[in-house]
Amino acid sequence: QVQLVESGGGLVQPGGALRLSCAASGFTFGAYAMSWYRQAPGKERELVAIMSSFGGSTNYADSVKGRFTISRDNAKNTVYLQMNSLKPEDTALYQCAWGNYWGQGTQVTVSS
Repeated sequence: QVQLVESGGGLVQPGGALRLSCAASGFTFGAYAMSWYRQAPGKERELVAIMSSFGGSTNYADSVKGRFTISRDNAKNTVYLQMNSLKPEDTALYQCAWGNYWGQGTQVTVSS
């Protein structure tokens, strides 16, 4: 069955960095685009970044452009989200997604 398992979240100070990982299984990972979403308390889920199957195309939410980078390693069935210059408003539950499948998420908290 399809599994998406995120890791790498945590508590970080403003201006800091984190690297999230999402290990995928149960489907032909390299054949599909992968996405990262986030949801903060009381807010709607937001698409953060998406990358095409072979990484040739990416797209980012305006709020993270220039700070976040999505990447993937198809040999490891893993997609990453490098987050730099973190801000308190980046605090959210971050989930990777493929089609209608979602991981359980990893919490990112940006606070001093």
